[in-house]
Amino acid sequence: MATKLDVETLQSVFQTRPDLLAGIQKAADTPARVGLFNDIASFVYERIATSSGHAPTQDDGPAAKRRRVDIAQVQSSQQTQSNGNAAGGGVSVGAAASEQVLLEIKDISVTVPQRKKYDVCFTKNFLYAKLSGSSAPVQGIVYPWKEIEHIFYLPIPEKSAVQHNYVILPRNSYLPTRTAKPAAGAVPANPGALEPLVFSVPAAAPKPGSIGGASAKTAEAVSDSYSTLFHWALATSLKSAGNHSCSIVASDPKLFHSVARQAYRPTEKAVHVKAFRGSKDGYLFFLPTGILWGFKKPIVFLPLDRIAALSFTSVLARTFNIVIELDVDESGSVEKEIEFGMLDKEDFEGINANYVQRHGLADKSMAEKRKAKRELAENNKTTGEEDTNGAEEGEAENDQTAGMTALEKAQWEAEQRLQDEEDEEEEDYDPGSEGESEGSGTSSEEEDGDDAEGGEDDEDEDDLDGDGMDED
Repeated sequence: MATKLDVETLQSVFQTRPDLLAGIQKAADTPARVGLFNDIASFVYERIATSSGHAPTQDDGPAAKRRRVDIAQVQSSQQTQSNGNAAGGGVSVGAAASEQVLLEIKDISVTVPQRKKYDVCFTKNFLYAKLSGSSAPVQGIVYPWKEIEHIFYLPIPEKSAVQHNYVILPRNSYLPTRTAKPAAGAVPANPGALEPLVFSVPAAAPKPGSIGGASAKTAEAVSDSYSTLFHWALATSLKSAGNHSCSIVASDPKLFHSVARQAYRPTEKAVHVKAFRGSKDGYLFFLPTGILWGFKKPIVFLPLDRIAALSFTSVLARTFNIVIELDVDESGSVEKEIEFGMLDKEDFEGINANYVQRHGLADKSMAEKRKAKRELAENNKTTGEEDTNGAEEGEAENDQTAGMTALEKAQWEAEQRLQDEEDEEEEDYDPGSEGESEGSGTSSEEEDGDDAEGGEDDEDEDDLDGDGMDED
């Protein structure tokens, strides 16, 4: 009995490509080709059934669409597993959703990692966000209490109404990482690591009906404002989960404040300094535990125990930069230095005196590596006399900087570097043949020649006069 073409299987596999199906039916004119096409159809059919979990039918839709859905499902599953592994102990979103909600605070404005209003939920082991009316946590905004390392409570700058941000930093989420793509085959740093969480609250009290959960009645006693409610809920949850190393750190104008006057709230002291990281503008907060830059992604926090040195650079008439050197491991995943630019010069002394000196941070502004290198040609042929002169110049420079403030020293150093660059340009300048025109050279030689000839004529005349006198 001759082998027949398995039309049913071919139709289910190539239902979106009738042209291919027609071509196969036309080309299947020998038993060998019929057998080959049947084997191909059977193989593709089994692969589709394995990846989708069921055999393909006419109602499954286009094959390309099914493949996209399958890939999305696999990626979602992998992301859930990755987030669970990063959160510690192989937990997942499902683990957070299965726990009883102890406290739910509705309509909270989240800005990082996503800008949207969510309901913030507290369980025994998790803090997470969910959409209003939903019971499922939002993927990527699920935080085990034990993984939270820092929490900050900071005023939001440039707002007419007083508002505060809660900045929640999980482990391995806040140091400046390298933006370069990892090499082929290399394992990315902190795969599946959680992102920081930033949400804002007004100074008012929560609205009626916005608090729910099993502990809602207990929370009413501390619901005079959003800040008292969240402070209580965060501190209680951390303690219950056994995370005793994390506490809420707030900015304090007594420890540091900017001298610049705020345009929106002029009577309030600003605890931030506006700064740029590359082309991104943000705010620097000099806190008791470190320096935080926000509130745009990526949030950066530099703990005091990781800061190796701080240098003031590019000191100009109105602005200056700071370069912070970090004590990092040898993995290469974290930047060793990070620079913040365009800080207002009025805040220089405040940062230097109230933060750098108070916390004993090393100031490398005058270090050799920060100084401009003098690469003049004569430095390669230094004589003993020049060495002596150089030592005297060094002593003179020390005398000039004696008694200067940190700002004056940094500015003096910048002026010296600029002067050195100008001197180097003048030293390297060579006019060449342009400064020695042929006309000027010839004229000079002719003048010398005329002087010489004139001298000979005078001698001849003297001799004649002498001869004449002898004759007389």
